[in-house]
Amino acid sequence: MEVVRILAVDDHEMTTMGYKYILEGQDFENFEVRVEIATSFDMGKEKIEFSARSLKYDIILLDIQLFPTQSKDIRSGEDLGVLAREIVPESKVVFMSSFSDNLRINSIFKSVDPDGYMVKSEIDEKSLRSMVETVITKPPYYTAGAFAAIRRRMTNDIVVDELDKKILYYLSIGTRTKDIAPLISSATTTVESRKRQLKSIFGIESGNDISLIEEARKKGFI
Repeated sequence: MEVVRILAVDDHEMTTMGYKYILEGQDFENFEVRVEIATSFDMGKEKIEFSARSLKYDIILLDIQLFPTQSKDIRSGEDLGVLAREIVPESKVVFMSSFSDNLRINSIFKSVDPDGYMVKSEIDEKSLRSMVETVITKPPYYTAGAFAAIRRRMTNDIVVDELDKKILYYLSIGTRTKDIAPLISSATTTVESRKRQLKSIFGIESGNDISLIEEARKKGFI
């Protein structure tokens, strides 16, 4: 029988083990499922890169927020999605996240264009089975909350890019604005301008840096 190979990346091991237990226990009609797990960005990256040289995963399940990497670079499930698209384009990419904010989903769709997006609060045995069957045969697959956010994003082309994410990250660890500029090879005026733009995007024009960080965390950008 055909085997569908899945990699599940989430920094909560109980979550990945739950996916594995449910999916490997399903009686699919034309195939069986085997799930490998990774509980950090670095572990996920290693497995994806290894699969590019050997047997590729049919589906890669990614959480957005992951434990920090060993390097100083900012990395997330979104970055793993970008990597997967580059080196294993045959693999389907599905995000499994607690974030249903249309701005965050907009960023994901711009950078990765995933084959599915599931809001964690809507994930159960039935939806996991449907996701695999749909993504393997005729993607994409979205849970109801994800689909609603995707519909909202169609009227919004605003994107928080990599430079914005770096600024948010450095602000979140207490780096002063003037010290951020050399870290991202930009001028201080550029950092200030980006901060004003981010506050406008997040709807907190009159807020301070702390308000900006809090709002960015709520939307899953930090």
